[in-house]
Amino acid sequence: MLKIKTIVYFTFIAMLLALYFFTFTKFAEKLKEKELEQFDTPIIQFIQGRISDQLTSIMKVLTFFGSVPWFIMAAIAISIFLVLFQKKRYAVFLLFTSWSGLVLNFMLKWMFKRERPDLLPIIAENGFSFPSGHSMGSFVFYGALAVILVRISKYALLDWIFGSLCALIILLIGISRIYLGVHYPSDVVGGFAAGGAWLTICGLGLRYFEYSLTKKRRGDRQ
Repeated sequence: MLKIKTIVYFTFIAMLLALYFFTFTKFAEKLKEKELEQFDTPIIQFIQGRISDQLTSIMKVLTFFGSVPWFIMAAIAISIFLVLFQKKRYAVFLLFTSWSGLVLNFMLKWMFKRERPDLLPIIAENGFSFPSGHSMGSFVFYGALAVILVRISKYALLDWIFGSLCALIILLIGISRIYLGVHYPSDVVGGFAAGGAWLTICGLGLRYFEYSLTKKRRGDRQ
C-alpha cells in the first residue's frame, strides 16, 4: 500500500513539474519570437479597463504582499516563530525556498531582459519584466507556507482552507501587477510557472530530508 502511495505521489510530482516547465519554456520561446502580443493585449485591456481610484488602492496593497521587503520581513518573522515551536527544519525550508527563489528570479530576468510595458503604468518599477518577480515570489513564499501547514497540521479542512487562501492571494498579486501596468500577463504566467517549479523541487528536497531523518531514527531504535 505504501509503495502504491509513493508511486502515485511521484507520478503526480513529475506531471506537475512537466506542466510548469512546459508552460515556462513555451512562454519563453514565444517571448524570443516576439509572439506574445496576441496573448497579452486582450488581458491587459480587460483588466486595465476596470481602473478606478478605489480598486487602485486595493491593488497597491495587494502588490505590497508580493514585494521583496514583505517577503524578507515575513520569512524572518515566521521562521523565528517556527524555531520557537521546535520546527527548525521548516524555518530553514521557508528561508531557503523564498530567498533562493528571489535569486533565481533575478537571474531569469537578466537572461531574458524583457522591458516592462509602457501602456498605462500606475506605479513605477525598475528592472526587467519577465518573469514577474512578484508572481514568482508569491507562488514560492505562500506555497511554502501551505506546504509547511500540511506538514504540521492535523486537520485536513484547515489545510484546504489555508491552501485555497494562499492560492487566491497568489492569483490576486499576479492580477495586481497587470492592473498597475508594470507587467505583461505573460510575465505573470511565466512567474507562476517558474515559482511552481522551484517550489516543487524544494518540496521534494524537504520530503527527502524528512524521509532520511525518519529512516535514521528507525535505525537508531534498532
